[in-house]
Amino acid sequence: MRWSTLVLSLLPIVSAAPKEKTPKTFSQRVVFTPPSNYTIPRVLYARTAQFKDGTLLATWENYSPEPPPVYFPIFQSTDGGYNWNEIARVQDTANGLGLRYQPFLYILEEPFAGFPKETVLLAGNSIPTDLSSTHIDLYASTDRGRTWQFLSHIAAGGEAVPDNGLTPVWEPFLMRYKDTIICYYSDQRDNATHGQKMSHQTTRDLKNWGPVITDVAYPTYTDRPGMPTVARLPNGKYIMTYEYGGGPAIPTSYSFPVYYKVVADPETFGAATGTSLQTTDGYVPTSSPYVVWSPVGGKNGTIIVSAGSSGDVYINTGLAEPGTPWTRVATPEPSAYTRNLRVLNDPTKLLIMGAGQLPPSTTNKVELSVMDISKLKAAL
Repeated sequence: MRWSTLVLSLLPIVSAAPKEKTPKTFSQRVVFTPPSNYTIPRVLYARTAQFKDGTLLATWENYSPEPPPVYFPIFQSTDGGYNWNEIARVQDTANGLGLRYQPFLYILEEPFAGFPKETVLLAGNSIPTDLSSTHIDLYASTDRGRTWQFLSHIAAGGEAVPDNGLTPVWEPFLMRYKDTIICYYSDQRDNATHGQKMSHQTTRDLKNWGPVITDVAYPTYTDRPGMPTVARLPNGKYIMTYEYGGGPAIPTSYSFPVYYKVVADPETFGAATGTSLQTTDGYVPTSSPYVVWSPVGGKNGTIIVSAGSSGDVYINTGLAEPGTPWTRVATPEPSAYTRNLRVLNDPTKLLIMGAGQLPPSTTNKVELSVMDISKLKAAL
């Protein structure tokens, strides 16, 4: 808007100036700085998706003043993540409560259930201002994120407070597998047996969802596995990362060490044993992990994991097979609660987007870095 104040006589000079080339890699580029009247933490929990033509979408938890109910903003970038503009706001048309927590974006690579290729799916948590209930719902856009329609209720639970004994559902993650869409999420509804476990449900039509299947659960009631993310590996297997509240990898205190499972069928994580992610220098990352895979890094490519405990990532070039090492590598993007990782269409590039820390943070903003994955491999 500031450019519009230039006098007309300057316009030929501006237009004649050579256009700067947008960099393909960059650090800590700000996408959105929330106004000071936003409710703390103002923004949190950023997520992205990318179309085949390279266009990126992003959304996040957006703590705008209420009323009206909160929503998930949709921002777009057409230059590899360097510049962004808002194109839509996804409103809670199903419940009228507010789309409040834990959005997730997923673009259909092929037609599915009558929806065309490149339909954008958004799963997120509809929660009222008083946090009295949780509803993981599914929305879709068939015009690249500009307009949205409600599709279905996936899972519903109780009060949106992460205390044992309560019954909320949290943190959806979507993935297509064969002729289904899987929604993984954290689940406190089995509250007589587990403080929290991890579950999934599947759909073939984006309207009706199958039975709840347990993916991760531990016998100690106060253990809290949560925040699932999944990536497909080149050998056809799948890796799931999660935080394990009370996990034995850090025996000296109640912490949230990162664990992972590897399976051949992503609907059978429940039968697999979780493994602690520990790096070659003895570090155990904690909190809010995210996992992706890149073909860069040799015949097996590179598994890349982020966690909330630092700005580093943790890489494995051995398909996360038992005994293969995890290496800790620095990145230009600061730590944040549940940073989003994305291997871009150019598979040599890694996008890392964060939206700050959990409360009481008052300075959260949405920002991202794009780096060469080869630089991660060079650190080995």
